[in-house]
Amino acid sequence: MNKILLAFLMVSSFSLSYAAEKPNALSRAIDGKQRSAEHKNRDKYRHPQQTLEFFDVKDNMTVIEIWPGEGWYMEILAPYLKAHGKLYAAHFSADADEPYFRKNLHEFVNKLKMQPKVYGKVELSVLQPPKFMQIAPDGSVDRVLTFRNVHNWMKDDQAAAVFNAMYKALKPGGILGVVEHRNSTLKPQDTKALSGYVSEDYVIALARNAGFEFLDKSEINANSKDSKDYPEGVWTLPPALKLKDKDRKKYQAIGESDRMTIKFIKPR
Repeated sequence: MNKILLAFLMVSSFSLSYAAEKPNALSRAIDGKQRSAEHKNRDKYRHPQQTLEFFDVKDNMTVIEIWPGEGWYMEILAPYLKAHGKLYAAHFSADADEPYFRKNLHEFVNKLKMQPKVYGKVELSVLQPPKFMQIAPDGSVDRVLTFRNVHNWMKDDQAAAVFNAMYKALKPGGILGVVEHRNSTLKPQDTKALSGYVSEDYVIALARNAGFEFLDKSEINANSKDSKDYPEGVWTLPPALKLKDKDRKKYQAIGESDRMTIKFIKPR
């Protein structure tokens, strides 16, 4: 082997090795300074890299996050999609009757304004059943993502309507990604989900009734320590710790809830 060829192979090998080690765009967004330390500390429970890869979210896609709360996932999705994609945040209505909804929206909007270079391209839309149901133009979105929200819609008998709205927003072939507190298969499902836990079968039925097809599920966000039988439901566990100091160490040792991670597809 001549010296030129050997040098070329050595450089090529180094380049391939460097490319393999270099963080991808999603990893950079997850490690970015725009994320609070408090949010990063929850990665061990929420597994954002694995979850978004499972939902096959690419940086050139149009994505909706449903009811993003204070923006835990938005801190990742906004910079990830900023250059080549688009992010809708389907939040509460400013005219909502519930004070919590108005307060949460106000704090979310302030967060967007505080870091315009990161969040300036996020487009707000409204999901407030039954009045506001158009979360994006029909058939315009590649991915719809929702994290721990299904129980909220069930409580107010809104789940079917919301799944229909998510279906309408997606392009044919688009994917709906759902993460939700997972109920025990041994317990009957409370249709109001007052404990915060929902069975996988119930979520799958909601999606299928809206027209989706089941695609796959993952144990990325599973937690076998979660017994799902607490005084204050799922909110007994971190991060809520609703019982405050009572048995705090016990619930911290369990960690955050056992969660289903499921994806569905809108048929072509």
